[in-house]
Amino acid sequence: MANRCSTARASALSDLPAVSPQHLRQPDLSALRPPFSTHKPRILILCGSLRTVSYSRLLAQEAARLLDHFGCEVRIFNPEGLPLPDGAPVTHPKVQELRALSEWSEGQVWVSPERHGAMTGIMKAQIDWILLAVGSVRPTQGKTLAVMQVSGGSQSFNAVGQMRILGRWMRMITIPNQSSVAKAFQEFDADGRMKPSSYYDRVVDVCEELVKFTSLTRDASAYLTDRYSERKEEAEKLEQRVSLNSL
Repeated sequence: MANRCSTARASALSDLPAVSPQHLRQPDLSALRPPFSTHKPRILILCGSLRTVSYSRLLAQEAARLLDHFGCEVRIFNPEGLPLPDGAPVTHPKVQELRALSEWSEGQVWVSPERHGAMTGIMKAQIDWILLAVGSVRPTQGKTLAVMQVSGGSQSFNAVGQMRILGRWMRMITIPNQSSVAKAFQEFDADGRMKPSSYYDRVVDVCEELVKFTSLTRDASAYLTDRYSERKEEAEKLEQRVSLNSL
């Protein structure tokens, strides 16, 4: 039986002449079912506005209340004082605070106004300051992400679409659902609380979905983001180091 299985695998690999067999792995379903962590899901919220009256900040705070209700530990980063990327050293206190919070988080929520058909520069600056890679480690890889936006006019999805692209670029698990609140000035009361509406219901949906995805993936993220190409690359680098040490 074992010989037949080995023969079948060898035959299958003969159809993959470009592959490196020693770095090819079959999916391991057991790795997708690790023991669940018992600590609260750690969620970081980024907001793309510094305005005194900021509907994106009010939306971020509404999301924080919901996520807290769903059992998360939530932190909202205040971008006030964060310098532009390349305009300050990485030792700047706000940069260090942002990077530490990003590393701490297991999931994130990005909330931006749509301005000139795009996310704001403040939102983009925060994302740009988050490290894409530290050596061979990608700090955001495998973390979950939810995206939300507010608009002053009719409903649009430009900002959330852009943030989705950035989330994918940073190898985050961006959940399917998203929130876009049109005419945001009409959707919050005098106390800054979001009024009951279909927009509010979607915010609840997004927060609920983020918690589910974070709880399902955070313990398996290392396995989910384990890639053939990177295993092969690391093996080649190791082989080069060993060769140099033997000279």
